[in-house]
Amino acid sequence: MTVAWILGSGGLLGSALCRVLRRNGTELFLPAGHFRWGDERELAAQLAAAVRLFAARAASAGRWEIYWAAGLGTMSSTEADVAPETRVLSSLLCLVETESQLMATPGAVAFASSAGAIYAGSSDFIVTENTPTAPTTAYAREKIRQEDLVCAFARAHDRKAVLLARLSTLYGPGQSFGKKQGLLAHIARRILRNQPINIYVPLDTIRDYITSDDAAADVMCALRAMVEDQSVLTKIVASEQPATIAEIISTFNRITRRAPRIIRSANRLTGVYSRRMRYQSIVTLERAREPRTSLPIGIARVMAAEREILLRGGSVDATLIR
Repeated sequence: MTVAWILGSGGLLGSALCRVLRRNGTELFLPAGHFRWGDERELAAQLAAAVRLFAARAASAGRWEIYWAAGLGTMSSTEADVAPETRVLSSLLCLVETESQLMATPGAVAFASSAGAIYAGSSDFIVTENTPTAPTTAYAREKIRQEDLVCAFARAHDRKAVLLARLSTLYGPGQSFGKKQGLLAHIARRILRNQPINIYVPLDTIRDYITSDDAAADVMCALRAMVEDQSVLTKIVASEQPATIAEIISTFNRITRRAPRIIRSANRLTGVYSRRMRYQSIVTLERAREPRTSLPIGIARVMAAEREILLRGGSVDATLIR
């Protein structure tokens, strides 16, 4: 039996991992109370207590998994913004190492990061796992430091595996309002409010959008498909069905039957994002990959979820949700 602990379970990827793992019959470890991510001292005490409880549960389960899906950083984050995440991750790994029950039990760590950030400066036409990392921002460089931490952990301990899951652009129902990202959710919200949509990149910009549920399923399957002699595996998690921003806007137009009002402009991040991001994973797994959610179906689900949110809030004109 496997017990899994998802850090960042309230986020887009974390909540999807919860759904996927539950459907798979995996027991989820749920720490008592909410972590105080904004207070490193309080968080350190909370993590120490949680690791002790997790160790006891893992020993009886026979196998454990930790999924790191936490973090509030974005491409615009500074090193000072993201460095606390690295310190927390380092503390967590140290706590795991000090728990003899965890060290004696087979375990694995899946670390999620942004492929778009890590490969942002790449000149490869198609990015694969063989593509060298090419960070262009402080956020991406810090993510690579975090990957190095979990890799060092795996290589230092027998029967401990690490998956570096480099994800393309995630989307899905429940995308956070707080982060300055999430183009599809942003477009849906603007359409429902009959507001203009600001686009800061050229309309021929190519992105690879994958639903959070599809990504979570791939992460779980990749982690569990690792063979015994693998301590570290890097896996690109993407739909491998790229679309331009213009195609995305056209899809919204067909689904909603109203043309989004687009305002094109530039800001300080316009040049940071790569114009053409195409991904193809060359890492084959024994487990069969489930069919992907198509972009039109995924966008329709995002629209339906955003309509429901607005209806509950009572702040949308009924003519906009028909």
